[in-house]
Amino acid sequence: MHLTYFGANSWLVELGRQRILIDPWLVGPLVFGNLDWLFKGERPQSLGSIPDNIDLILLSQGLEDHTHRPTLEQLDKTIPVVASANAAKVVKQLGYTQVTSLTPGQTFTLANTIQIRALPGAPIGLQLENSYLLKQLDSGTTLYYEPHGFPPSELKEYAPVDVVISPVVNLELPLAGPIIKGNTTALELAQWLRPQVFLPTAVGGNVHYQGFLTSMLRTVGNVDDLRSRLAQQNLPTQVIEPQPGKAIELTLLQRVA
Repeated sequence: MHLTYFGANSWLVELGRQRILIDPWLVGPLVFGNLDWLFKGERPQSLGSIPDNIDLILLSQGLEDHTHRPTLEQLDKTIPVVASANAAKVVKQLGYTQVTSLTPGQTFTLANTIQIRALPGAPIGLQLENSYLLKQLDSGTTLYYEPHGFPPSELKEYAPVDVVISPVVNLELPLAGPIIKGNTTALELAQWLRPQVFLPTAVGGNVHYQGFLTSMLRTVGNVDDLRSRLAQQNLPTQVIEPQPGKAIELTLLQRVA
């Protein structure tokens, strides 16, 4: 398995000879609702060219930091897309021709190679978005992705899982509380799934944020905190902090049935 992190929530997962682009933000700034005074994310350095030969685009939420219109406008609109209901509406508006909307409990199989199972993700407004469990069918290798730190209890039914991509910090707003709950839930997630590798997401990468909202956000926790808590619980999970744009090759142990 190879994984490349592009910052924020954007990943390229290479599994079973399939290249899956997750929640891509690869070009231009990140702005919510064209309100750049409220929140704006920019990269001081370009990521280079957009990854090619993509077999699937996987979208967990319909918000701009997961379904980034400027990036999606530059990708080939014949690439198959698997998405939450909100994200599916966006890509259909952009002209994508192969869009599968999954609700929690539904599955999609890519090229008879990778099964993608939608599970409950973060509550965004009145809508429950998706998390995903990916399984390579011939080897049984599994990966869980959820970008806000809201693991559902039914996830325990699928343990163990080899690789987890999820936040390790809380992002909190005064009065509103945490909008990302990684510091609260990462250890519990590791206890449930006993992954071989845990990869932090959501707030990493070489990204500069500005705007009124960023002055109010408070970050709680970090990678070293999670490593310490895993050690205290005698959990052997390896926490790898990815470097943006650099592929990570994971050599995973074969699970004993």
